[in-house]
Amino acid sequence: MAPFMLAPGIRHLALIGNFLPRKCGLATYTTDTYNALKQRYPDLRVDVFAMDDHPGRYDYPEAVTRAIPQHERAAYVDTARAIEASGAQALWIQHEYGIYGGPAGEFLIALIDRLSIPVITTLHTVLERPSADERRVMEALLRRSSRIIVMAEKGRDILKRVHGADDKSIVMIPHGVPERPFVDPDSLKPDFGWEGREVVLTFGLLAPNKGLETVISALPQVVAHHPRALYVILGATHPNLVAHEGEAYRDRLRALAEEKGVAGHVQFIDAFVEHDELIGYLQAADLYVTPYNNPAQITSGTLSYAVGVGKPVISTPYVHATEILGDDHGVLVDFGDSAAFAREIDRLLSDDRARLALAQRAYARGRTMVWPRLAENAMAELAAIVAARPRRFARSTAELATLQPDIAAVERMSDSTGMLQHSIYSVPDRRHGYCIDDNARALILMCKIEGIDEGVRDKWTTIYGGFVQYAWNPDQRRFRNFMNFDRTWCEDVGSEDSNGRAIWALGVTARDARAQKHRDWASMLFDNTASIALELEAPRSHAFAMLGAAAMIEAHPGHALSRTILTRYGEELITLLDQARRPEWQWFEIVLAYDNARLPEALLRAGKALGRQDFIHVGLETLDWIVGRQTSPEGRFRAVGSESFGRPYAEPLPFDQQPLEAQATVDACAAAWEVTGDRRWYGEAMKAYRWYLGANDLELPLATAQDGGCFDGLMPNGLNRNQGAESILALQLANCAISVLSKPAENVASTRRTAVA
Repeated sequence: MAPFMLAPGIRHLALIGNFLPRKCGLATYTTDTYNALKQRYPDLRVDVFAMDDHPGRYDYPEAVTRAIPQHERAAYVDTARAIEASGAQALWIQHEYGIYGGPAGEFLIALIDRLSIPVITTLHTVLERPSADERRVMEALLRRSSRIIVMAEKGRDILKRVHGADDKSIVMIPHGVPERPFVDPDSLKPDFGWEGREVVLTFGLLAPNKGLETVISALPQVVAHHPRALYVILGATHPNLVAHEGEAYRDRLRALAEEKGVAGHVQFIDAFVEHDELIGYLQAADLYVTPYNNPAQITSGTLSYAVGVGKPVISTPYVHATEILGDDHGVLVDFGDSAAFAREIDRLLSDDRARLALAQRAYARGRTMVWPRLAENAMAELAAIVAARPRRFARSTAELATLQPDIAAVERMSDSTGMLQHSIYSVPDRRHGYCIDDNARALILMCKIEGIDEGVRDKWTTIYGGFVQYAWNPDQRRFRNFMNFDRTWCEDVGSEDSNGRAIWALGVTARDARAQKHRDWASMLFDNTASIALELEAPRSHAFAMLGAAAMIEAHPGHALSRTILTRYGEELITLLDQARRPEWQWFEIVLAYDNARLPEALLRAGKALGRQDFIHVGLETLDWIVGRQTSPEGRFRAVGSESFGRPYAEPLPFDQQPLEAQATVDACAAAWEVTGDRRWYGEAMKAYRWYLGANDLELPLATAQDGGCFDGLMPNGLNRNQGAESILALQLANCAISVLSKPAENVASTRRTAVA
């Protein structure tokens, strides 16, 4: 067939599976798929990502863009990044159990969950009775794939019946077969030393489930009528079997042939033959047999190849054989029925006319399965899913009106103990209990939010404050963090960050709580606990404590402990910056992590509280740097993705983006606006805030404006639709900050308009 132009809109494709020279059927299939695509669509770029069970063993050809070590989860994530960066328009997965790492191959899901492009998956095995892990992984694959390709209609039936798959997403494309002329087997037999022999062939990796014993047991009856008959068993022993027992299985087959008196009529060819050589063997055989024992086998590449070159086939009625050999395109006999195999082999070898007619019918069916047809059919599906991708039309920022603070979702996640950590969608997930991190943030929210009933404010301030108070462990002089739903603590000492956030919340409450009773309580607990800040070591825990200390100084000017915290850790941040700084890296650490903007914010608020211009200068310098790293090429806020964490001196990666980062940036820019009056910082704060509203990489809003909720993150392929406490609080605290920030900004703008008038 002549090459095609590219399917509309398809220029670049990523392909994942095993690949030659790895010796297995899936490697052959993926390689044949690649070659068919390139031959049919010469201008198509196909990046091959080869699954690698023995890194370093295989000498992959140039077609392989990258090998993925099977058992290294990080390699799957790295591959997702590479695919995204490459500009590929879609990913085509060849899926088989056992080639992907993790339980039932779940590492593959980690890869596709980090892609924004459509996915199409060819299933080489579909299980009637999957294990719990197999079901979980398969259903994740079904959810994420825009199309599922099966090679037999039975596969479609199983997917619908066992997994509830959508029929519209499933397409049947038969296993590809090579384009070869129809030839007389006798013309090729001399190439293999088979002159004058009546050759029956089985091909494939040797394993006990292939049913070879059935055919060997049938040979005495065949040989009685055809003394020149030869049964050729072509293929190496399966590598897993060799690793377990060496060649014991092949030896048992030889012993069986000796026992049956047909050893001279059985030829073992112990080799993994290359593609063209295999076709030669098939074309030189008179009959092809597949005596497989597994009724549920959905796919057999060797059966497809045999039909493709026009071989008369005798097979057991496993799923693929039943479909491909139906309508008198082959012969089916019962599983393990040696007498039936003997009868049908004898019949076809005895009747040249019947054998030729069956071969011609098989060859005609094979013409519908040739590799170019597979390439065309698959490209049609790929073109359809790429074309169906929703087009994003960026709204102007003027359309993204700010939201009023709303505690509905906060209340939904709270009970008489405090605020629960996690949810499944919008429903609280009590299995994970509570943490002081979220209750400290919720306490801050109750101090900042406007427009709520004061009785409601009093209730929740008391509950969240009570959680923070109960978390204090005087014996260890630390706050605990995690609490089970039954109010038992998971630990005696919480993380440094959680201790820093508790101090932060107490300082803000001492300054901003509406009721004097709450300000007095917070001031007392701050004085009793905040000295632990001087024992913390992590830069972010220092920053959180500094934010609390800066608030405490405003509540109680001259507060000695707060001045010590601000001075010590402000100077320490400057020292860290000097140690980590490079010309292109103006940051306190050699890596980026979470809550990044809290570090410059802490310096800015400390500088304002202490009158330290050096703190303010460094705070502005580093905030300017991190804001630059958090801006996409289109000029939108792009939160430093969690996959960026821990990569020394590396540019940030875009996913997974968390709501906490946008809130931290809003607060830091608000601090910069307060100390400089520079309207640029108002603009940066609004840019970060509008990330919640849809001004982000996927142009999807994370805020659910109708109920005050917020989704948990921006993933490559969409939203994490859970709504945990951290995300809800980040949005509502950002709402509060923007509400306050907009008032002076509006006043400044109004003053300027008046002056111009």
